[in-house]
Amino acid sequence: VQLQASGGGLVQPGASLRLSCAASGRTLSGSIMGWFRQAPGKEREFVAAIRSGVTDYAHSVKGRFAISRDNAKNTVYLQMNSLEPEDTAVYFCAGSTFIWGVRQDSNKYYYWGQGTLVTVSS
Repeated sequence: VQLQASGGGLVQPGASLRLSCAASGRTLSGSIMGWFRQAPGKEREFVAAIRSGVTDYAHSVKGRFAISRDNAKNTVYLQMNSLEPEDTAVYFCAGSTFIWGVRQDSNKYYYWGQGTLVTVSS
């Protein structure tokens, strides 16, 4: 399975972006799909996850970000609204076949995209 993330860019605070993650090689419709991010000098952190219509978010993005998936297109999206400078990071999409209970653990994700840079700055 290959994951291709896209949609990052440079935006001003308060703006929106939508990240996409397209999977190829096999369907991941039954898997957990997650987004993680890594800011300069910091560890990779959980952002959001989805499986079978159920979603979960990090506290820092809840109410501002929304994860969704289109199984027909084998694609996962991360809609990011009201972006803040603290959201600046490289964003990675990932796929996991583990149970939902470990969705926030990056070590439980086997498939990873290459990352897309999001910079929020005025």
